[in-house]
Amino acid sequence: MGNGNTTVATYFIILGFPSLQKLQLLFFFVVLTIYLLTLAGHILIIVLVHVDSHLHTPMYFYLSNFSFLEIWYTSNIIPKMLKVFLGNDKSITYTGCITQLYFFISLATAECFILAIMACDRYLAICHPLQYSTLMNNRVCLQLSLCSWVGAFLINIPPLISLCMMPFCEPNEINHFFCDVSPLLKLSCVDPYETETVDFVVATSVLVSSIVPVVVSYALIIVTILKMPSATGRQKAFSTCGSHLVVVSVFFGTLIFMYARPASLDSVDFNKVLSIFYTVVTPMLNPVIYCLRNKEVKEALRRAVKGRHALLGSFFSRVLPLR
Repeated sequence: MGNGNTTVATYFIILGFPSLQKLQLLFFFVVLTIYLLTLAGHILIIVLVHVDSHLHTPMYFYLSNFSFLEIWYTSNIIPKMLKVFLGNDKSITYTGCITQLYFFISLATAECFILAIMACDRYLAICHPLQYSTLMNNRVCLQLSLCSWVGAFLINIPPLISLCMMPFCEPNEINHFFCDVSPLLKLSCVDPYETETVDFVVATSVLVSSIVPVVVSYALIIVTILKMPSATGRQKAFSTCGSHLVVVSVFFGTLIFMYARPASLDSVDFNKVLSIFYTVVTPMLNPVIYCLRNKEVKEALRRAVKGRHALLGSFFSRVLPLR
């Protein structure tokens, strides 16, 4: 370390946004509101897919998986972030920090894989509709979903091991609102080149293996749609993949900008603002995008509301005395 302090850190202090101390309480209520809306939106999607038989298709099976991932993804970060904003407990143990980081990168990796699978699912549905039910049956859906989860946690073990082998020295302050790789490596007592290399190789492999299927699938989908003779058919085909395309664009666009932006934009505060976007804001927007842009989800929601009203009406007609 440059200051000559070689005391090994056994815990860390998460600073959050130290330059905005007067706004901490405002940040707390804003993030708490967003978190509750995020949970409500994704739980709503999971419940709708489970109870509405019209949504028992591979597309919505993967969507419910994605929503389940988003719940864990945000819950891994936001509760501790809220504590930091309140200033009650900014410390986190070494084990807790490493665990949070591992779940963060693993769940983000699983989201990349699920979005890629969803793109391939839309390709099969639009470009090979006659073989779709055979190629994307329940067994295949379950296997692909399981592989995305297991593969995401396995592929991130090498960078985790490499990180755990590094000693971290005091000062033990993480200039971020959660345990991310970059601010954590800045506390290393040794040269982090090897760990950074392992992390870069794994991250690049995940992004390439996820983005390539998405780009190829949607390129073939667009070509197929443009060849359709009916304008109604083209509109219907676009509507089945429009919401997913928006989510994919926002998700991967943010990741690409995070890792491929100009060096002049690389600053601690800018990284934290961008991290807020893809860890807090984007997970809240995804259920909104799927509900507003997806006709089938909106219809399922209407059916659920009507069914709820009918159930309540039947209940009160039996409980309340007739006049």
